[in-house]
Amino acid sequence: MTDDLHHCSFSARLDCHYLLRLPEKIDPRTLLVVTLHGFGQSAETMMPLTAKMFGANPVIAALQGPNQFFLDQKVSQVGYGWITNRHAASSIRLHHDMVQQVLCEVGREYGIPPERRILVGFSQPVSLNYRFAATWPGQVRGVVGVCGGLPGDWDTGAYQPATAAVLHIARRQDEFYPPAVTEQYAERLRIRVKDVEFHLLEGGHTFPSKGSVIAEGWLERILR
Repeated sequence: MTDDLHHCSFSARLDCHYLLRLPEKIDPRTLLVVTLHGFGQSAETMMPLTAKMFGANPVIAALQGPNQFFLDQKVSQVGYGWITNRHAASSIRLHHDMVQQVLCEVGREYGIPPERRILVGFSQPVSLNYRFAATWPGQVRGVVGVCGGLPGDWDTGAYQPATAAVLHIARRQDEFYPPAVTEQYAERLRIRVKDVEFHLLEGGHTFPSKGSVIAEGWLERILR
């Protein structure tokens, strides 16, 4: 019976959403930070975490994952995700389209060029953001990955050399990305990325409170 089944697909219009926070003043030194939340979280979750890391000066766009689901059968709270192992190529393509749209739309609206744009991800979208940087070089100046992984095909995929600098922050007690794995990330990232900065901090799978100090020093270095 299964021999008679054919897998078919089609494209349909999808409304994508993001939150935008503007600083009091926008000038030629203003940064655009496009930030992506972790699995089961939301743009509302990621916005304050990113604002704490980067301060009050940047324009921040918190992008919401395209896949929504109920977090619990007993409540109506909704979480969002970016990708699963089913039809992953479609999810990767959609992620690229969404990130490019926000980078170009917000960057054009507020006059922020690619060399002043930063892409941030926590957990699940970290690997997607690295894919983006190595597929579309020149779109952002830097990529920040927090408590996430590398693309499964990072070593062998048809990527280009990434022009963006990378800041990766891992946690020593992270139950999803343990040090035995993440300690190899700096070397592996350099396969595609020339400028890699790696930090391994104490703590579990959460956004680090010391992230603002690390991000500040990293930005001062890469934006000279």
